[in-house]
Amino acid sequence: MTMSGFEQLEVEADGPILWLRIHRPEAMNAYTAQMGAELVRGFALADQDDGIRVVILTAKGRVFCAGADVSAGAGAFDTQSGEGAKNFGSRDGDRADSDFIGAMQRCRKPSIVAFNGSAAGVGLTLTLPCDIRIAADTAKFGCVFTRRGLVPEAGSAWFLPRIVGLPTALRWCLTGALVPASEALAAGLVSELVPVEQLEERARALATEIAENTAPVATALTRRMLWEFSAQQTAAGALGVDAAMNIALGQGADVHEGVAAFLEKRLPRFPGKASSDMPANPWWPGS
Repeated sequence: MTMSGFEQLEVEADGPILWLRIHRPEAMNAYTAQMGAELVRGFALADQDDGIRVVILTAKGRVFCAGADVSAGAGAFDTQSGEGAKNFGSRDGDRADSDFIGAMQRCRKPSIVAFNGSAAGVGLTLTLPCDIRIAADTAKFGCVFTRRGLVPEAGSAWFLPRIVGLPTALRWCLTGALVPASEALAAGLVSELVPVEQLEERARALATEIAENTAPVATALTRRMLWEFSAQQTAAGALGVDAAMNIALGQGADVHEGVAAFLEKRLPRFPGKASSDMPANPWWPGS
């Protein structure tokens, strides 16, 4: 079912999957503040709907996202002149309405990015908070900020080194050069490459594997734990939480169902909901 109220994304609920397809064909899917705001709304929809288990972010056409919209010319990033509002959301730099990074991090559903084509600048960095990235084997990727007189944005100075390692992040950002899909795969930016005509089918298969086999509550907790604790210097934080979480979960219906389904060799039917059944803990936002 395609949802109304979106202009720069096509939003489709497809069983347990919410598809977010960037769709600005006249501008090579270039990013705008409106697109950012629509991404916020899309991820919020997924977070609030217990029927949605996975978000897939992709795009229509030959390009995933060409970066920020520079149709305004040399003033495209100048918020003082007003032209930059198209990319940054307002003259005073307030980007709250297009805080897609926060929306992606807050979302309790795992997210998959399927790069149907090249991604540059914000077209790449807006995907870094997502959990799994796959790409067409023809895609290219570019951290082009220094070539435009800018610095990496959307928190990418934090995300990118964690994903591909500091030496690779430095080379990509300091040169601003486009890198082929094979290099992105070798660096770990994407986990697999597929022919473009098979990309959505493969993304759907990954999403279906998650939706059919995993518990919503455990998946939401696992996603958060990995992002939270992988940034810490030692395992102490994770060790202080994981045993308590498993003790709490072990008393619940999801674990009983998971074990029963395994023993009976059938797909599980987990009753727990991410919206209402998350165990309380000191590091989960809002707990």
